[in-house]
Amino acid sequence: MKFSDFISRDAIHANLKALDKEPAIREMVQSLVDAKRINEAEFESILKAILMREELGSTGIGRGVAVPHTKHASVDRLIGTVAVSSAGVDFASLDGETVHLFFLLISPPDRPGDHLRALENISQQLRDDTFCRFLKKAKTPEEIGLLLDEADSHQFGT
Repeated sequence: MKFSDFISRDAIHANLKALDKEPAIREMVQSLVDAKRINEAEFESILKAILMREELGSTGIGRGVAVPHTKHASVDRLIGTVAVSSAGVDFASLDGETVHLFFLLISPPDRPGDHLRALENISQQLRDDTFCRFLKKAKTPEEIGLLLDEADSHQFGT
């Protein structure tokens, strides 16, 4: 699975304003609403589902990265977005560090394979320090999109 299979380009957020977990997730979900990838009427329900998942354990996986995710019946296919925070977000990460890179995923409950493949792709790409460094420095959604394209075409070391 590639980023192009699930990342909504028009929802990429290059300058996340939030400094804490819930407002950061709220901003990312709102970007999916603004891009018309999720129905505005489902905003609160999706936000609640992601926050409930976070209560099980932070999706701040370390090295400045978080992958908040949930399954939700309102979506018929896997969707996601990417966000970058230059200031960093207190996300209760496993390593205690602030988070600068976010990959948010929402998938239909009946498609667990897609969900897992997307998580696997994200995890694999984020092992590449160069990819992460460039993403953290990206200033526009277009720059982020180009980096995702390069990762999809294996132009980084992974």
